[in-house]
This record gives sequence, structure tokens and C-alpha cells, in this order.
Amino acid sequence: MAFSATSRPTREWPLLILALALVCAICIPLWQYHRASLSEEATSLPWTTERLARLLLGPEQIACYCCFSWALFILAGRYLEVRRQKAAFRLELLPPGQVILVEDARDLQRRIDDRVGRRGPFILANMLRLALGKFATSKSSRDVADVVRTQAEVELSRLVSSMSTVHYLAWAIPAIGFLGTVRGLAGSLTLGNQLDELAMEQFMKQATGHLNVAFDCTLVALALSLVVMFMLHTVQREEESLVIDCQQYALEHLVSRLYESETEEESVGLPVDMTSPLPRTQEKGRFLP
Repeated sequence: MAFSATSRPTREWPLLILALALVCAICIPLWQYHRASLSEEATSLPWTTERLARLLLGPEQIACYCCFSWALFILAGRYLEVRRQKAAFRLELLPPGQVILVEDARDLQRRIDDRVGRRGPFILANMLRLALGKFATSKSSRDVADVVRTQAEVELSRLVSSMSTVHYLAWAIPAIGFLGTVRGLAGSLTLGNQLDELAMEQFMKQATGHLNVAFDCTLVALALSLVVMFMLHTVQREEESLVIDCQQYALEHLVSRLYESETEEESVGLPVDMTSPLPRTQEKGRFLP
């Protein structure tokens, strides 16, 4: 990217692999040792096709799948938008290595509009455009820095508020699972009034079926919720990093290169040729593409 890094990135995926290797190296031998001491009948589970169908299919499970798919589609679109926004750093919106004067602000705004074209909108381009407009009117680098900071906060707040639907879906998935749990428990409890009419074997079979519905819904919902929350935090971190990178780019390539020539000349009371260290032979429009 077109700005200097201030810290080393955290290698999260290698650390995840290290954590998995450590846990597996400790837990798998202990699990195998414990399993060898049990009988084969006690360790085998009747996971038949019918049992898997009851686990994965049901009205609550299907509702959870709908919410899960909707959330993933939204998060995928947000992640692709972050990737598109990062392409603005490769457009060279500001010329490298030149001091920016007050009279250059409008030319740089037109340069940004020309380079963005129909590929926008970009958070970086909008931030630079607003900062240059403020510099053209106030002629103060401090005001420009305030505009950059305020615009970064606005963009971050907009990104957070636009995630409200995904936050609701991440909460709704386990809530739907708990609805299935309540339905299964209620169905098993209602069988208690019919115990005299039902044989004990039939009663245990129906009660076990209702309890399976109760715990299966919770299991599926919590598993889907874990995936959605992981994806949500990943996308949010990418969006926050994007806004921070845009703010750092504006500080390094715009704010730090601003030259307040007119303000300094008026405060000292000297003519322009005696105070300005820059040659004034360049014409307007020198930054246009």
C-alpha cells in the first residue's frame, strides 16, 4: 500500500495452526487412551441416515439456514466492497513528493475526480476531496487534519450502522434454535398427561423424539451462529482497517505536505519573494493528469 506501516501484523492464521496442533497433541492421545478402556458398544453411536435427517432438517433448522445464508450473502458483498475500496490506493490520487499549495487544492480535486471516474465512489477519494476543499477555503493544515479525522469517524459510523441487519441475524439464529428447544420440551412434557393411555415403551419413544428435536435445534443454531459471528468480526475488522488506512494515507500524503504560504506571509508582514522558500514559477494545473 502507499503508506508506511507503523507495526508488524499479527500472524493470526499461523497462530491458529499452532494452537490446533498443541491441542490435538495433548487431547487426542488422552481421548484414545480413554476410549480404549471402554467397550466397543459403549463408544458406538447410532448415527444413521434417519438420525442425521432429524438432526439437520426441521422447521427451525430450515429457518436458521435461511438466516445463515442471508447473513453470508451480505457479508460476502461487504468483503468484496472492501477489496474494491482498497484499489483506490493504487490510483495515485495525489502526486508523489511535491509540496501542496493553497492554489493547488482545486486542481487536485479535479485530478481526483478524473482518476476516480466511474470506478467510484471511494472512501479515500471522498476524504481527500473534502480535505482539499477545506484547505482551499481555510488555508490551514490544522483544519484539514480535523476534517480528515471527522470524515474517518463518519465513515466508520456509517459502516457500523449498515451492519445492523447482520447483527440481527446473528442474534436471530440462536433465538430460533431456542424456539425449537422450547417446542421439543413442551411436546415431551405434554406426554406426561397421557402416560396412562400410552404403553411405557411408546411413551419413552415419543418423549425421546421430542427431546431430540429440542437439542438438535439448539445444536444446529449454535453451530451456525459461531460461523456467522466469526465472519462478521472478520469483515468488521477489514472495514475498520480500511478507514484507518485511508486516514493514514491522507495524513502522510496530504496533511504533512501542505504549505500555508499566505498565512505565514500575512502573520510576518513581509513580501512573498522574501518569505516563500518555494519557487513561484509553476503554473496552476500542474497536478492535473
